[in-house]
This record gives sequence, structure tokens and C-alpha cells, in this order.
Amino acid sequence: MLKPVDPGPAPPERPLGELVHQLIEEGKAYAQAEIGVVKAIASAKGKALVVPAALFGVAFVFALAAVTALAVGVVMALATLIGPLAGSFVGMLIFASIAGGAGWFGYQRLRRDL
Repeated sequence: MLKPVDPGPAPPERPLGELVHQLIEEGKAYAQAEIGVVKAIASAKGKALVVPAALFGVAFVFALAAVTALAVGVVMALATLIGPLAGSFVGMLIFASIAGGAGWFGYQRLRRDL
């Protein structure tokens, strides 16, 4: 049977202040590493959102142009029936009521969800 190896004298104990200082330094290093990871994730997500955000912006501009063309078409159609000034006024009332209804519905949903 083998004899157990004698570990020798125990290493000298380090002072408590030194251990606390080492713990604080390691905690700081860990926190800085976590902050670096969060920054890297946020940067990657931000870069990934650039193209979709630009495409949504372009889509919004074209949707706005489509609504404007629809409004002009409605006003022109009404102008042939009731005159240009009355057609413009009726067209404005139609689209203002749609905008008001959508805004009111959005406000109600926001109040309900929050």
C-alpha cells in the first residue's frame, strides 16, 4: 500500500483586507466584462435594425403618397358633382373623420392596455 504524501506546511494565511481587495477587483472586472457584452449585443442589434428601419421609412413615405393620391382623387370626383370648393370641403371632412376615428380608437386602446 502507498503511503500518503505529506502536504508540507500550510501556506501562510493572507490578510482579510487583501482578500476583500482582490474580491472587489474581480467584481469590477466581471462587471466591466458584462457591460462589454451588453454593449456588443446592443451594437449588433442596432446595426441589424438599420436596413429594416430604412425600409419602413420608405414604405411610410409611399403609403403617405398613396393616401394623398386617394384624397386628391376623391376631391376631384366630388368636384365634378358638387363643385371644387364643396368637393374639397367634403373630402377634407371625410379624411379628417377617418383620422379622428383612428386617433380615438388608438387612444382607447392605449388607455385599455396601460
